[in-house]
Amino acid sequence: MSIWLDFLGAEIRYVDLPTYGRTRIAEAGHGKAETLILMHGIGGHLEAYAKNVVALGEHYHVIAFDYVGHGLSAKKTDIEYSIADYVEQLRELMDALDIPQAHISGESLGGVVTGDFAVRYPQRIKRAVLNTTGGIPVVSDKGRADLKYLAELSARSFGQAPTFESIRERMQWLLYEGNWHLLTDELIQSRLTFYSSAGYQQCAPLIYARLKKVKDGGKPDMIELEKVQCETLLLWTTHNPIHDVAAAEAALPRLPKGQLYVMQTEAGHWPQYEDPQEFNRVMLQFLASGKL
Repeated sequence: MSIWLDFLGAEIRYVDLPTYGRTRIAEAGHGKAETLILMHGIGGHLEAYAKNVVALGEHYHVIAFDYVGHGLSAKKTDIEYSIADYVEQLRELMDALDIPQAHISGESLGGVVTGDFAVRYPQRIKRAVLNTTGGIPVVSDKGRADLKYLAELSARSFGQAPTFESIRERMQWLLYEGNWHLLTDELIQSRLTFYSSAGYQQCAPLIYARLKKVKDGGKPDMIELEKVQCETLLLWTTHNPIHDVAAAEAALPRLPKGQLYVMQTEAGHWPQYEDPQEFNRVMLQFLASGKL
């Protein structure tokens, strides 16, 4: 099924932000009492939530958006693409849309941004979902090897022209092997189109600098978990690369109000796409009560 059939019922539009420019959003659930914001991972785009925006929009005012430099948002070369930049883009978007407080869920890099936002702006977040998040310690040799492999895959997406096959390989990293059939030609071609743009190729070295730093022995960006004071869900999978279930279990005690849920279905780094029914059900239960 087309990702655009998944988005039927959502509005795709652009919001101009003072610092980060033109930002593409997908929006559903206008008029709902509470807002839920969904954030993708590094090198991603809002299509990561194609199977969630409309379904969750039946209960919440839902917004997914492209980070600066990503998808169809503005391509800027005068920022560092730091976690602080993504946090401030989120704040500016909430300000522009007159959203004083929201539930926030982020996958991978989006989880790091969610956690940092919760520390910097605790009054503006209600509940947080750290979905297969980065920003927690890697606890296994396999996890460290996964991180190195991700840096190598990502490096192939800039400095030379990306191809359909290189994008397919990069996106296969996101999904459990048993779910690779979900990577449709349309989804791969969409990312190839984003990655092939001149603007993205200029931004890519800045976007992926954090992965290169880690590959070269530097320290990754870490969430200050002890300072995240809102109710927080670690939403995990049995096949998540880099940060396995043991990493999530090790991080959990550091969250003052944390819970861990491991998806029952076999999934990798994109549970929201690999099994949207289970993902959406868990999200709705946690956001409604703060408990599972």
